[in-house]
Amino acid sequence: MTDKTLTCRDCGCSFVFTEGEQEFYASKGLTNEPSRCPECRSARKRSQGGFSGGGERRQMFATVCSQCGKDTQVPFQPRGDKPVYCSECFESQRGGRSSRSNW
Repeated sequence: MTDKTLTCRDCGCSFVFTEGEQEFYASKGLTNEPSRCPECRSARKRSQGGFSGGGERRQMFATVCSQCGKDTQVPFQPRGDKPVYCSECFESQRGGRSSRSNW
């Protein structure tokens, strides 16, 4: 592999897709080259609120569990029209299944 010069789809600037980056992409099973330069990728992540792997944390909202009455925090704004559960009561409502078991 050799370094490749690519053109950013957002700003139109050229950027280098290094040999090391290509090896990293290949090791993760990624087959598409990046279509945005590093600056535009960072700006896009910031505008989308980031994600857990990037060091930014999801906003949490304080609420009271509808089942046990315990103070808890949830990763969404409760609307009041549906019950909201703490993590323990949520698991018991779901029958104790792992949240990733159906993936």
